[in-house]
Amino acid sequence: MADRIEHPYGQINVDTLKKWFRMDPAEDGNVWMINLMKYHQVAAYHGDDAPTISGKDADDVYAPVDVLKDLGAMVAFFGDVERQVEGDPAWDRIAIVRYPSRASFFAMQERDDFKEKHVHKAAGMEFTVIVGGLPVGEAVEIPSGGSYVMRVRRLAPGATAPVDPAGVTSVARFSSDGTIIGDEREWDEVLFDVVDDDQINSLIGQPGVEEQITLVVDRYLDRLTESVTTG
Repeated sequence: MADRIEHPYGQINVDTLKKWFRMDPAEDGNVWMINLMKYHQVAAYHGDDAPTISGKDADDVYAPVDVLKDLGAMVAFFGDVERQVEGDPAWDRIAIVRYPSRASFFAMQERDDFKEKHVHKAAGMEFTVIVGGLPVGEAVEIPSGGSYVMRVRRLAPGATAPVDPAGVTSVARFSSDGTIIGDEREWDEVLFDVVDDDQINSLIGQPGVEEQITLVVDRYLDRLTESVTTG
């Protein structure tokens, strides 16, 4: 099991941290930081004059859009969880940012303008998982009908990814380049699909899948296909 460093809303995976820090700059390119977020019911600000708002509202205040733009990053997806089909804990929101490099992700942490905003994220977030994803194959435009489903999964050792049943249309696939923040779990891939509503439960318990988080999510902002095709 990888060493961990305690973080206010998760654990930093030391192996992933070292791998990314040691990466040759010539090989360091686009990476999609896929965030699963669980909020405090009431944001945990400190001080007598701290605002009394929800964790989700605190995260809305955080939104470092200007910082990301300056780094050349792109917000690729943002939406709330409508229904959790399986997995734990209960997640509230999903966000995906395409960074031009892992180095740019680390550089963001040191910026004063980011630190000023980050106090709101720290107050709002109870727990998060951040998977560094790399696209597999092509991404497609969202077809009409069905539900938008995100799966984060770990395959059993030696297993190959199962074939999805009819009624599942692949939108985007990402292999994991490492889980940078989370818990003791490691994740292999993240999948985005449009699924016929009567087929959603068929995604549970597929052969070769050791553990899976399956979420029906809304699409408040969706540039996921664009982020892959223009990456």
